Amino acid sequence: MKEIKPPKKPILFYYGIAIVILLLLNSFIFPAVMEHSVKEVDYGTFLNMVEDGKVKEVEINDNTIMFKPVKTNKVKLYKTGVIDDPQLVTRLHDANVKFTKVIPRETSPLLNFILSWILPFLIFIAIGQWLMKRMQNRLGGGSGALSFGKSNAKVYVEAQTGITFKDVAGQDEAKEALQEIVDFLHNPKKYREIGANIPKGALLVGPPGTGKTLLAKAVAGESKVPFFSISGSEFVEMFVGMGAARVRDLFKQAQEKAPCIVFIDEIDAIGKSRNSGMMGGNDEREQTLNQLLTEMDGFDPDKGVVILAATNRPETLDKALLRPGRFDRRVPVELPDLAGRESILKVHAAKVKLEDNVDFNVIARATSGASGADLANIINEAALRAVRMGRTKVNQSDLEESVEVVIAGYQRKNAVISMKDKLTIAYHEIGHALVAAKQSHSAPVHKITIIPRTSGALGYTMQVDEHETILMTKEQALDKITTFMGGRAAEEIINKTITSGASNDIEQATKIARAMVTRFGMSDEFDMMALETVNNPYLGGDTSLLVSADTAAKIDAEILNIIKSCHQKAIRILEENKDKLHELTKFLLEKETITGEEFMKILEAKTAEI
Repeated sequence: MKEIKPPKKPILFYYGIAIVILLLLNSFIFPAVMEHSVKEVDYGTFLNMVEDGKVKEVEINDNTIMFKPVKTNKVKLYKTGVIDDPQLVTRLHDANVKFTKVIPRETSPLLNFILSWILPFLIFIAIGQWLMKRMQNRLGGGSGALSFGKSNAKVYVEAQTGITFKDVAGQDEAKEALQEIVDFLHNPKKYREIGANIPKGALLVGPPGTGKTLLAKAVAGESKVPFFSISGSEFVEMFVGMGAARVRDLFKQAQEKAPCIVFIDEIDAIGKSRNSGMMGGNDEREQTLNQLLTEMDGFDPDKGVVILAATNRPETLDKALLRPGRFDRRVPVELPDLAGRESILKVHAAKVKLEDNVDFNVIARATSGASGADLANIINEAALRAVRMGRTKVNQSDLEESVEVVIAGYQRKNAVISMKDKLTIAYHEIGHALVAAKQSHSAPVHKITIIPRTSGALGYTMQVDEHETILMTKEQALDKITTFMGGRAAEEIINKTITSGASNDIEQATKIARAMVTRFGMSDEFDMMALETVNNPYLGGDTSLLVSADTAAKIDAEILNIIKSCHQKAIRILEENKDKLHELTKFLLEKETITGEEFMKILEAKTAEI
């Protein structure tokens, strides 16, 4: 069923504009035009013109006398006021002037009643209806807060979505879990014969941008059934009970169009746990949740109504919503791995003209931790850059630059940086790269630059792993912290002072050291004791400590020991390779951006000479 879009403006809006224009014309334009063709004179002038034979025709009204002169120059018509003159008719007759008296038109009593009473009343009602619609739209969105229970779900058919599993890459496990639902909607008979029940609902969970909504649309596209799409926030309105009514209406529509798929995006807006420990609560949200639970229990899955929902906060959902019989299946939609990222890049790049030598594997390795939405943005940024550079196809340099744009922002080409600060930044970045290259558990250096970016970075060192890594060893964690310390260590060795340029390095190093102590069990002091928990793993990974104040102080001391030891290790590495630090910094200062191959070539050549 095709969605019918309401007009942008109500028809009364255009009627009102037309009435205002007519009133302005009648009040200002038409009288101004008439002023130029009618001239007002006194009664004596009128009589003199009659006696002189200069008047051709006269029209007598109740209040005015309009008369036309014999010779018309600029003035085609005159007017004067009516005076009690019994001799006027005789004078006009003697002067052979054609004259007449205007007969006043009598208005029908019925018409007078309609114009005086009915018409103003109708206009008042129309204005009231228009104001009411405006108020409804402001209060409740699309169909208005006073629509009382009408669902705002968008209904798509297969031709409108146009999305299948071919359009979803990097989520093979999720597609496999959802394929069974597609098969049931195609052929439910074989499931009924064996006595199997298809899951009533499937919950898609994962970080933002991983393709949860796209997967739901792909299920509908593969099944070729109607697809209802609605956000969880659209159920909750200002009036208590409206959300529950909208849930009832949504399921009623779905059962009428079965087999179909109902997709509720951001279900955590209405599905939060009712056992929050807070006084009071949100009555409207809880009523909406209760109605959703009832409806999911009440409908028959054999009719072919499948509920899909998506959230990136599964830990906040109510336990009753997640029990078997409601959302039976939980489908993780995680960040893609190396092969998944390469597949996603190829899917989005299919719409873009590319050079033949583009290597997506290099881009995939440089974008560890990127979501599908991030990768789509990288392809789009590469296409935009190719247009800016005057090319008709995207090449490898466009893709590599777009990765940096998404990660660190655009280049600040007009930024004015003094040579002293530029030299400090160069030593800082070479410090990172040199420490990373001299450790056995660090990723290879891919690129070093001292060109500032719009994100605030004055320069950065990019490291790219040769292979995808899932687990991180203690040695790798310590080497990461040591690499972060390399920039500050270079400043201390060369300038004998420190700057604010290491603020982000300090933050990242502290985050890794804290995770080592509190969550990874990589501390001799606390061994494998759990000291903190992750509250929302898909939204930033905020944590909260589970320990007393005394233990928290010991944790801080252990973290400080790790950071200090890594800092001293970075200083020791740079002291041992001071000549290389100077040479590489000079080279970076001249070129501003160097590749990992150039960096390693100079580093290894110097080592060979020694």
